[in-house]
Order: sequence, then structure tokens, then C-alpha cells
Amino acid sequence: MEGENCTAAAEFILMGLTDRSNLKFVLFIFFLLIYVFTVLGNIGLIVIVRTDARLQTPMYFFLSNLSFLDLCYSTTITPKMLVSFFALRKTISYIGCITQFYLYAGLATTECYILAMMAYDRYVAICNPLLYTVIMSQRLCILLVFVSYVAGFLNSTIHTAFIARFLYGNSNVINHFYCDGPPLMKLTCSDTSLSQIMVFAFAGFNEVTTTTIVLISYCCILSNILRMRSNEGKHKIFSTCTSHLTAVSLFYGTLLFMYLRPSSSYSMEQDKIVALFYTVVIPFLNPLVYSLRNKDVKDALRRLMRM
Repeated sequence: MEGENCTAAAEFILMGLTDRSNLKFVLFIFFLLIYVFTVLGNIGLIVIVRTDARLQTPMYFFLSNLSFLDLCYSTTITPKMLVSFFALRKTISYIGCITQFYLYAGLATTECYILAMMAYDRYVAICNPLLYTVIMSQRLCILLVFVSYVAGFLNSTIHTAFIARFLYGNSNVINHFYCDGPPLMKLTCSDTSLSQIMVFAFAGFNEVTTTTIVLISYCCILSNILRMRSNEGKHKIFSTCTSHLTAVSLFYGTLLFMYLRPSSSYSMEQDKIVALFYTVVIPFLNPLVYSLRNKDVKDALRRLMRM
């Protein structure tokens, strides 16, 4: 953007998912239903875990925190996206854009750590069952969740500090449905080389750290399973871990694809689809994964409905 007058932006225009009028109504109804079920599903899961005495365990403590994150995560992105389908002016203020980016980045990173803590919890439960209640004490569980939030929002604060320093030229049109780092970098007149290095470094550190915890935990679990002779015991362990592995695969897979790539390979249209999946679809799927594939949650739901 050489030759442009660089200034601090007052507002941005979000292009949204599509400019095709024949698709807008269908997509609006589709994503509105997904958002409604996301809110109901995650609130429902939190209520079930908090009210059922049999679910007062570390595993479900982490699960209720995951549901809270998904609820906040989806609410940060989806309502604005829904409004933009029919808004005459698809604008978002500069402060609103920075705030949305800060919350989105913080919640997404925190979710990575919560999923890693859930993997560690499964490792302790399966590989050290006799010491499980001693190791996974209430104090440790609260500490792990606190550390997850600190790590998530420290990461977000660093990224947001770089984004907030950007100056912009003649264009303030963001080719996306929410404020994310890569599309903002494409608009700025500022030098983004340091920011890109920091994004790659911190995103890489968080992904590698949490992925390593998950992989080590499940390698130990797999080793434990292979030593077992009882097929019934193996099946029970697999059923315990399936829901978490599904959630981890969906979330980590899309984030790794989205952020740990060279900047030359970015395609905004492709990234919109990937971003849509992990900002809108995954928060909707997680309650389904943990309720439909979890006998304890289904039993708790039946008990709650009989009250």
C-alpha cells in the first residue's frame, strides 16, 4: 500500500460469508438454528453437570468449562455474522473489531489448553486409578483451569497489542465474517513481518504444548490398554476416551490447518470455510459428542427430565 495515507481506522466493513442474495436467507436460517442449538446444548450440559451429584468429578468439571468456553466462543462470532446477512451497513467499530479479536483469540487458546487438561485427566484416571482422587484434587482442577485461562488470554493480549498498533490506508473492507488477524494484516499499511513471526511463534508454542500433552497422555493410555487382557476393560476405556478424542481431532485439526501454514498459502475464501467450522460448527457439535456418546451424561439427562 505504498503511497497511501496511513491512519488509525474508525470502523471496518465485514464482507461476511457471501454477497449472493439468493443464499442469504437460507444461510441465515441454517446458522441461526445452529446457534440456538449451540446455546441450548452448552447451557444444558453445564446445568446437567452442575446439578447431578454423580457427575461431580474432575472429568465433568473440565467438560462444564469446555461448554462455557464454547458458549462464549460462539457468541463472540455468530450474532454479528447473523446480523451482517441483512444489515444495510455491515460495519463494526474499530473498538468492536479489536474486542472481538481479543475475545476470540483468548477463548480459542483457552479451549486448546482445556482439551489438553482433559487428556491429562483421562491419563490419570486410566493409568493411575487408585491415586486418581488424590492427584486430581479439586484444588488442582481449579488451578489447571485457571492456568488455561491465563495462558489463553496472555496469548490473546500479545496478539491484540500488535494488531492494535496497525495503521490502515484507503480500504477498510475485511474479506471475512469476523475480525481475525490474517485479513486485518492484508489491509494494513504497517509492517506486519514482526506480527506474523509473533503469531506463528505463539500459535506454534500453544499448539505444540497442548498437542504434546494430548499425545503423551494418549500414548500412555494406549500402552495401558495394550497390556490389558480383558476385552470388556478395553472397550470401557475406549468408550471413555472416544468423546474427548473426537472433540480434540475436530478442534486441533482445523486450528493447525488455519494458523500453522506459510502466509503465501492463505486463501481467504478457503479460510472462511475453515473458520466457519471451528467458530460456529464445533461449539454446536461438542455438546452432541459428549451427550450422545456418554452414558453418564445421558443417564443424568434422564434423571433431570424425571424431576
